[in-house]
Amino acid sequence: MLKLIDRALRRLDEKLAGAKPVERFAPPPKGWIRAIRNGIGMTGAQLGRRLGVAQQSVTAIEKSEENGTIQLQTLRKVADALGCRLVYAIVPDTSLESMIQSRARELALKALTRVSHTMRLEDQATSAADLEARIENYIRNELRDRDLWSDR
Repeated sequence: MLKLIDRALRRLDEKLAGAKPVERFAPPPKGWIRAIRNGIGMTGAQLGRRLGVAQQSVTAIEKSEENGTIQLQTLRKVADALGCRLVYAIVPDTSLESMIQSRARELALKALTRVSHTMRLEDQATSAADLEARIENYIRNELRDRDLWSDR
């Protein structure tokens, strides 16, 4: 397998697995700021005073979170003012190792399909097992880590 799949990658995969399923972190309909502020009984004016801004600015901040346009720096300041902590992550749909393996297989199939087509034309078609072996060999010996995500 590719050199990229090493212990560091596996540790990162393990860490990210703790964030799944991501649906449990889906924000409330009006956003986390408003939900937490209301949950602890804090008014918009009180949050504004903690942030050093007017209550109207708090309304605008909450709206920007709801719209998905809030900046991380603002979210971090609001979290601090609410006595909370901002947690930020990018969580892949699958494991990183699976992403790498899928991409390597995709590139190998693409490269080997051209060869297989030529061989079929010459009546030298290969079996499915032979193709799998050739894919593994291509990934192990010909595909370089740096080429994995290039747009060739």
